[in-house]
Amino acid sequence: MARVKNPFVVTGKIEREYFCDRVEESRKIVKSINNGNNIVLISPRRMGKTGLMRYCYDFEFGKDEYYTFFIDILHTTSLQEFTYLFGRKIYETVLPKSKKMMTAFIHTLKSISGQFGFDPISNTPTFNLSLGDIVRPELTLEEIFLYLEQADRPCIVTIDEFQQISKYPEKNVEALLRTHVQGMTNCQFVFAGSEYHIMQEMFLSTAHPFYNSADILELKPIENNVYADFVESWMERYGRTVTRELTDTVYRLFRGNTYGMQKTFNELFAITDEGDVCAMENVLLAINNIIEAKEPLFQELLSNIPEKQKPLLYAIANEGEVEKITSAAFIKKHKLASASANQYAAKQLMANGVITKLHGKYSLNEQFFDLWINKTYGEGIMRA
Repeated sequence: MARVKNPFVVTGKIEREYFCDRVEESRKIVKSINNGNNIVLISPRRMGKTGLMRYCYDFEFGKDEYYTFFIDILHTTSLQEFTYLFGRKIYETVLPKSKKMMTAFIHTLKSISGQFGFDPISNTPTFNLSLGDIVRPELTLEEIFLYLEQADRPCIVTIDEFQQISKYPEKNVEALLRTHVQGMTNCQFVFAGSEYHIMQEMFLSTAHPFYNSADILELKPIENNVYADFVESWMERYGRTVTRELTDTVYRLFRGNTYGMQKTFNELFAITDEGDVCAMENVLLAINNIIEAKEPLFQELLSNIPEKQKPLLYAIANEGEVEKITSAAFIKKHKLASASANQYAAKQLMANGVITKLHGKYSLNEQFFDLWINKTYGEGIMRA
């Protein structure tokens, strides 16, 4: 039997035909970059920032016109780690594309050039540095920016989860990066972030070095009708039927979150045979399959959350979104301790990336974690 391509792609490269909408957002990104501007891309996690930028790299910017780099710094904790990851990603991206640029990279990064290895089979150097080899990160970072500035074609660098630099122990990282970025003429930057309040402060507050230094683009949910048309079209093409009522229900459940919806319809497509109609029980089965596969991760995550923070976590999961976590009505409904306890718990949960606050509303960062909590400790996946 021939393998059927699942049209609801959730990992890896997304071909143009499987990419849903984002026409206007792509246009704005291309316009900013082609006009020599940097851009700030803000959205909650799993809303599609990474997919959008990779799509733009693959289909909107000419492959021979730019060098494109994508760097995710979510798990970095210091300038040293940032510099190491930055250098490694650039080297790995350039290696298969240009021997000339690969050689230039080694020669430009004098502070670490003696640490490069060599592969006698492929006759090329290898990036076998360890983190400890970055002994002077500020100097190595300066060399990386010099390399980008001297590249033989323009460069685009996307730094994902850019707000992470505000959490480094070094106090001058924002100013240091701003100094380098503002002097670049051969490289544009996309600063992508998921913690709205931090990104907003970094780029819209006069107290911060990056103030007013880039165009701002907030990535919002794809419109319900647009996404529903996308789902129905692909299901129909492969002989499956899905109703608008069902797609609307999934959209509301995930509040338009791209990953949550795509993952659900990816699984729904996989468990639905050609000629069948997708029913609500199939959706529940699909979501159950997903959260059961993720359950060990969720159990580990929950076990690392202090007991005093869990009541607020459960309450937010039960509601989906909460605007006033200190209100008497919210505290009474969920039998919480006090307003001050909620404020402290929210601060800690946000610092650890468990919950987020967007446009004044609190929610869990991982929506399948939200649904798993409701299934395990609440009143079921579909919420009361």
